[in-house]
Amino acid sequence: MARPARKALVVSTPPSAARPRGLPRHALRISAAALFVTTLVALSFAVMYRAAVSRSLGADWRWDSLSSFAAFEEEEDGAQGDDDLDSEDLKLERVLKKASMGDKTVILTTLNAAWAFPGSVIDLFIESFRSGVRTNPLLKHLVIVAFDWKAYKQCVKIHPYCFALGTEGVDFSEEKRFLTSGYLEMMWRRLDFLRVVLEKGYNFIFSDADIMWFRNPFPHFYPGVDFQIACDHYVGNATDLRNIANGGFSYVKSNERSIDFYSFWYSSRLRYPGYHDQDVFNAIKHDPYIVDIGLTIKFLSTNYFGGFCEPSRDLNKVCTMHANCCIGLRSKIHDLRIMMEDWRSYLSLPPNLKRLRTSAWRSFILPRINMLRVKKRKRREAVR
Repeated sequence: MARPARKALVVSTPPSAARPRGLPRHALRISAAALFVTTLVALSFAVMYRAAVSRSLGADWRWDSLSSFAAFEEEEDGAQGDDDLDSEDLKLERVLKKASMGDKTVILTTLNAAWAFPGSVIDLFIESFRSGVRTNPLLKHLVIVAFDWKAYKQCVKIHPYCFALGTEGVDFSEEKRFLTSGYLEMMWRRLDFLRVVLEKGYNFIFSDADIMWFRNPFPHFYPGVDFQIACDHYVGNATDLRNIANGGFSYVKSNERSIDFYSFWYSSRLRYPGYHDQDVFNAIKHDPYIVDIGLTIKFLSTNYFGGFCEPSRDLNKVCTMHANCCIGLRSKIHDLRIMMEDWRSYLSLPPNLKRLRTSAWRSFILPRINMLRVKKRKRREAVR
């Protein structure tokens, strides 16, 4: 059946039907006015209720999200407006300022809910600072960047300097397996955040949370270098681009060169889709653009900054150890706990025996065991 013409759908009202017969015209006006006033009052109450609920929810969020900054806010002169308190940029500026060293250097790590539960990776990370050699004072310069609300709530329970880095439409709370799409999104989000920190004028040491800090690393950094990074494999020369970098640990100075480099690094993800930041760095480190901007790069020796891929074998030299080449959260926690036990055993020795105890990591063979587990699981899945 054809659709009726629009004018055919208009029904005209006879004049006699405009109002009930016999009803005075002034009565209609009074009824209409009463209806208008009633509607206006109802809308006013609705708006007031909604505003009250919004203020209540906003107060709850502000109390939690700013609890780590409470001590700093008490030191501020004057009252801050609601708009300032709600500014994420201001929150970041505050926590960086409070945690920074005299030369505007901060230590940064990132955290999601999977690594945040009690007894998980973040607790081992902080424990390593407390048991390391001249590392405990560095905790007051550590900022933990939480990728999700659960991680943030746990952070403020265990550490004074936390920052909630949300990403709209993305849930980073679950464990992100290596090279999955969620893992890649989280790594690139992290890299872009580090660029923002540099733009604010802060130098940083970035450390993955699965890195144990056993000694203060500053004596082993190179002076006057823009960008220093740890290695999965170190060829023996700090300037050799054949070193295989590991993005889990870096020391970066804030200047135009480093900011340009991080922007270039982040944009390079589009040239290498499906790769994470570490692989992309190992590709672009040869790019002429890095020479053009004058960025100075040095690679950190695994003698001091080791990992399961290539361990720092001398306990008298080791600064950090990374649980790289270790697949899965459960395996990381297991191996890191063993590493901490080895470190405490070393610390308990008298000085003369410490000098002789050059290697005692029981975790050396564990990465190979973990890789065998992965290969076996993949074979089982292939058979299915």
